Amino acid sequence: MTISVRMDPLLERELELAAKRQGLTKSQFVIDAVERALGRRNPYELMLALKAEETQVTYGAGSAGSAELAYETESAKAAIKAKLKAKHGPGSTG
Repeated sequence: MTISVRMDPLLERELELAAKRQGLTKSQFVIDAVERALGRRNPYELMLALKAEETQVTYGAGSAGSAELAYETESAKAAIKAKLKAKHGPGSTG
């Protein structure tokens, strides 16, 4: 769906700069803001969900009896890049 919004030129410039700082298009920046305003993207709830996921991660016994997180960096990086590309386009991960 396309929507047109009239805004003060100064406000539009602030929008452009804020979107650029976050690596987003103006459209995506506005969509994110609307989702947050509607309660669909609450950063606090996202943090709680991540913390809940963390507690479910399996830990194995490392050397000297210490616990180590079973974590493969390269596959995690690839998964994050794939999600960013899906959300923001192919040039988003540098």
